[in-house]
Amino acid sequence: MVIRIPALHKRSGMVKHRTRVDWNDLPLLLAIAREGRLRAASKALGVDSSTVSRRLAAAEERLEAQLFTRDLDGYQPTDAGLAVVEAAEEIERKVHALFQEARQTAGDVSGPVRITSVDALLSDWLVPRLPGLLDLYPQLEIKLIPENRRLSFSRGEADLALRLSRPDEDAAIRMRRVGSLGAAIYGHQKFAHIGREAWGQQPWLLYNDDLADASPMRWIAKAAPNARVQLRSSAIPILVEACKAGLGLALLPCISVANAGLARLSAEDLPGLDIWLLSHRETAAIKRFRVVAEWLAAQLMADQALLAGTAGS
Repeated sequence: MVIRIPALHKRSGMVKHRTRVDWNDLPLLLAIAREGRLRAASKALGVDSSTVSRRLAAAEERLEAQLFTRDLDGYQPTDAGLAVVEAAEEIERKVHALFQEARQTAGDVSGPVRITSVDALLSDWLVPRLPGLLDLYPQLEIKLIPENRRLSFSRGEADLALRLSRPDEDAAIRMRRVGSLGAAIYGHQKFAHIGREAWGQQPWLLYNDDLADASPMRWIAKAAPNARVQLRSSAIPILVEACKAGLGLALLPCISVANAGLARLSAEDLPGLDIWLLSHRETAAIKRFRVVAEWLAAQLMADQALLAGTAGS
């Protein structure tokens, strides 16, 4: 089987005619792009390195374009290579979705569903509620991926995501706001008497720089501009334990400290974080993904007071 792709850029200019790629080239090119080295790619493909090298040369000859350059870090895709790899990933994802859908009967909700989010939402909110979902659909296999960075749906890294900031617009991504996660400044009871005007003189437990642009972090920067940073981590359980140990003040999700015995210090003007449910548009037709997404949305909206930190207030 062959597929046709748009003309690609050669090093010497534009390829004028339409080029042909053998379907069997695509796993090869994906393996080289993902592994970065011929030996690792050959291991992933179950062939030897010379075969990978020979097939890469043949693919580049068919395309009349250089797909990879080699440097000290291994094989790096050129612009033409990136175009082919992105197309191959899209084909791989569609084929995977097709087979997944074909396995399921019209009324069957079974199989793996990978959900990614920050650790606090997964451990402190989702896990205690999973028995309700699995009682309804015992054939589901839920895979939880605690991760702050955005994972790729097209590469199959996740099926559903709960994110605490609105992602960039993407025609391939379905997104909807499903709630808000409340946070507050917490500390050991020895800090309970500390007024807001003295926060700048206290030790702080902050998130790593990858979360520095989140609105609550910007709020801290204004409330305690000269804060002395005692510890940094992007893992919320670590920050909770450090807070319990009396190492300093920390911005924590309210749901993560329900039984921690910490003093809540912050004023009411600290902003919450919007919760966004993300999925890939083309997998929405797969029933298990659709069912789990709707269940997540319903649970999040039902638990809004708890998530916002206003339950019982």
